[in-house]
Amino acid sequence: PVQGEAGVRYAPNSYWKALRERCNKTGALLIFDEIQTGFGRTGSLFAFETMDVIPDVLVMAKAMGGGMPIGAFVADSNIMKCFMSQPVLGHITTFGGHPVCCAAALASLQIIENNKLYHTVEKKSALFEYYLKGLDRIKEIRRKGLLIALEFNDRDFNFKVIHNCLQKGLIVDWFLFCDTAMRIAPPIIINEEEIQHACMLIKKSIKENEI
Repeated sequence: PVQGEAGVRYAPNSYWKALRERCNKTGALLIFDEIQTGFGRTGSLFAFETMDVIPDVLVMAKAMGGGMPIGAFVADSNIMKCFMSQPVLGHITTFGGHPVCCAAALASLQIIENNKLYHTVEKKSALFEYYLKGLDRIKEIRRKGLLIALEFNDRDFNFKVIHNCLQKGLIVDWFLFCDTAMRIAPPIIINEEEIQHACMLIKKSIKENEI
């Protein structure tokens, strides 16, 4: 429901409601990929929870394992049964369901839920915008929780700023299908002091490349 690699772009809830209705009418499955946005990244456990629709299939990974490799998809029993015979054993993988990775995923989910880590995500996201807004070289700030895009509208300048940030020890990146914008996606446990420091490094990197 949030286009990560396109540079943090998402549609209004009215779009998702219309899409849900269209899928219901045609018999198509509504599949949400929350590999980047799941487990608190956008300010709720999953981004679709704020969109007033429920997908038929939910895909998740990345933060699911708390650093361990694991991915999954969720669907109701009728959909899951299809993968048992169409094709036969279509629902299994060689290393699927590894007990250590599953234990890590469960522990990670318990920590996120027990501490409600996503409850402060929107506040932290707003802090990034507060500290970075008003800079001439940043043409737009797009954000959904702690998935943030700084749009420069300039590929070369973007790559130079990213390089400077990395040289200063700040881990940032670009987007596969939006190389004019810089990706900010810190751990959701980041605190205000760390946000201020990160924004200071970003501002410094931008200024150094304006010379």
